[in-house]
Amino acid sequence: MKTIEVHKLPGPIALNLGALRSSSKRPGVVEALPEVTYVRPRVVVEARHVAAYAKVCGFTQAHGVPMLYPHMQAFPLAMMLFGSRRFPWPAMGLVHLANSARLLKRIHVGDELRIEMRTGELLAHDKGQAFTLHARALRGPDVVWESTWTLLRLGVRNPKGAAYESALVDPMPLAHQADFYAGAGIGRSYGRVSGDINPIHLSALTARFLGFRKAIAHGMWTKARALATLMPREAVDQAEVTVEFKTPLFLPARVSLWAARDEHGALFEVRNAKGDKPHLRGRVHY
Repeated sequence: MKTIEVHKLPGPIALNLGALRSSSKRPGVVEALPEVTYVRPRVVVEARHVAAYAKVCGFTQAHGVPMLYPHMQAFPLAMMLFGSRRFPWPAMGLVHLANSARLLKRIHVGDELRIEMRTGELLAHDKGQAFTLHARALRGPDVVWESTWTLLRLGVRNPKGAAYESALVDPMPLAHQADFYAGAGIGRSYGRVSGDINPIHLSALTARFLGFRKAIAHGMWTKARALATLMPREAVDQAEVTVEFKTPLFLPARVSLWAARDEHGALFEVRNAKGDKPHLRGRVHY
């Protein structure tokens, strides 16, 4: 496993230009992802950045550092991989299928974290080649957070690996919990905080350039916005959440949150305003 330490991140524009330049890649048969780990050795959890993330996602100060916050610190490492020669496919057009995250120990403002992101395994999907990335955050010797991202490269014939399977098959009926509004500018707002400035999220004009009729919300914003309602109203020491992204959330839109809740978590969906089409399905435990 090759390790690449990143002491200074490229800016979001440079990362996205790298992703655009990767469109020229024309891989043959891919038997496995290259074994590589990208590392940010020293990331300080800054109060201002946490507050900006919390505000755009709907968390309150009482939530502390939201459990998905480390994802934003790992995301640039994934972008570096996608724009590199090591990654076999073009970055543009990758589809985020699923995302899981575990908070193992509470993270605090001022913590110094080591952020790692490594390549994972290939999975055969009926629409192309799926694959995983694995991220984690360490405070000293302790792993405090970890995550798995499952992504899809559409159109790959004869995909390799074990068959992709849904982790969310519970048929439990869900009840309407809340509604929230995803404004036309939420992609730009989340993009400024997260560094994810993929054009499909920024405006209808830039989204149409890449084949979408309107801008679509970031899946990780939708996931975080649901957790802002479902999580306890105070910081937690441990939690685990898994989601699968079902259909694009075109902006602007009013959406509904549905859930079957108990004292330790919930099975949930983010649906359209009518409540008959899921954008995201998930399970959270705390």
